[in-house]
Amino acid sequence: QVQPVESGGGLVQAGGSLTLSCAASGRISGISAMGWYRQAPGKQRELVASISFSGSTRYADSVKGRFTISRDNAKNTVYLQMTSLNAEDTAVYYCNGCYSRANVLAWGQGTQVTVSS
Repeated sequence: QVQPVESGGGLVQAGGSLTLSCAASGRISGISAMGWYRQAPGKQRELVASISFSGSTRYADSVKGRFTISRDNAKNTVYLQMTSLNAEDTAVYYCNGCYSRANVLAWGQGTQVTVSS
């Protein structure tokens, strides 16, 4: 099964920025809606940003105005630009399809984002 490969996480100070990348060989361009999810310790995985094939985006209220999702269908890659990070953004971030079971791939390993206050 194809799994997305997430990268770009790390340790950053509060107020800092990171850009995450997600690649899934040959698959992302065929998925109508891609999303970035995150799972903080002791919490359920939540969808924080999504983007349609045409580029329409949606954001969770907690990240609206701070995170920007984008996709490059030619490169089968999805990005998440994160700014003004705070401790509540600390989580493992995953990318995957969303809004339809048909969009969902096997889950990857995710990338850890840790924000120090």
